[in-house]
Amino acid sequence: YPARLGDICLAVIQLPAYAQDGDLIISRYAEGEGAGYVFPAWDELHSLSSPGLRETIAARQQQQDDRPAGAEDFAVFLDQEAGRHRLLYAKGDCAQSEYETPVFLHLYPVNAADLPPIDRARGFEHRDFLLPDYGGRIDGECIAAVPLPDYPIAALRTGQGEGWAIRLYPAANRQAAADYQALAGRKPAARAAFALYIEDNLLIYSRESCAVADTAADFFLHIIPEDRADLPRPQRAAGFANLDFAFDHWGEHFDGRCMAIVPLPGYPIKTLRTGQHLPGPGQLWAAELAVGR
Repeated sequence: YPARLGDICLAVIQLPAYAQDGDLIISRYAEGEGAGYVFPAWDELHSLSSPGLRETIAARQQQQDDRPAGAEDFAVFLDQEAGRHRLLYAKGDCAQSEYETPVFLHLYPVNAADLPPIDRARGFEHRDFLLPDYGGRIDGECIAAVPLPDYPIAALRTGQGEGWAIRLYPAANRQAAADYQALAGRKPAARAAFALYIEDNLLIYSRESCAVADTAADFFLHIIPEDRADLPRPQRAAGFANLDFAFDHWGEHFDGRCMAIVPLPGYPIKTLRTGQHLPGPGQLWAAELAVGR
């Protein structure tokens, strides 16, 4: 509802009820020649809750257990306080070109049945968006707050094409080196090219001397349940759930070692079959684990 009062421009906008605890990005778009608009000429951020978006990002940046993509890239943080469920992006000295570069987001659920039907075959939900869709470039700093789906997320991967990427684990931000040390002295459930452990409904792949080439081939993971009725309907005829994955979806290299942590379904499992395969029928290695109830 715009109005002009002398030299003053005034607009009054009725906010929706759901905005009462959110953040407002107020933008003005610059006119371009032959185009309706380009990216915002300026943005302002107003938080309707306390702490606001700026304060939340600043607090998370001071916590040592968070793992941003790197000093030269965006810091990416999970915000799950006070019932929120969102992903925060922040970068100081953010160039206009970085602000305009599309961001990808891959969401890996704890239960594949929670995915939209179109995403179930590949095992994750894929999103592409622009930072202005969820944030702004304010005083040279890019910030954005992206809402996450309601279903439980085991892991997510986000970045800007070939520029940068980061993995986070919403259930618990895992540090691979610490997790690796925690397995020291424990007997693996199976051993092949990788030592395989089952801990807290997680399947853990661990290798002491590990190069990038050792994890380049895709991993296959077939889960045979105690009761076939627990499988998603399309997988009941085959008799097992197929959770094949690429290593960088669940794993990490560190100190010449590597580890991948894969969440298992909640239903009772009889047997796991896993390994690595090449395109076509070839297998690099395979192992079978009798799980039982």
